[in-house]
Amino acid sequence: MTKPVPEAIEPATVRERALAVVAVDRFPCLASIDGDQPRLLPVSPVKTEGFTVYVANLRVYHKTAEIAANPKVELCYMDEHHNQVRITGVAEI
Repeated sequence: MTKPVPEAIEPATVRERALAVVAVDRFPCLASIDGDQPRLLPVSPVKTEGFTVYVANLRVYHKTAEIAANPKVELCYMDEHHNQVRITGVAEI
């Protein structure tokens, strides 16, 4: 079996292509840390400005406490072709 060769991407189109993946995934996954255990949860962003993403969450949800204790998070978006965009950042409550 031959190994697939990834398609070459023009550097000038990377941002546009990444934003297209973000635009089509309605339920990206949010990675957070619960003590020493990673947690991955689907979320529904309420607003996206470029690569700044706003997610609504109730204070009583455990995810809110996880983010308050360790605000380092990552969002993972995927389109129907399995193209991925991962946004690593620091969450604010």
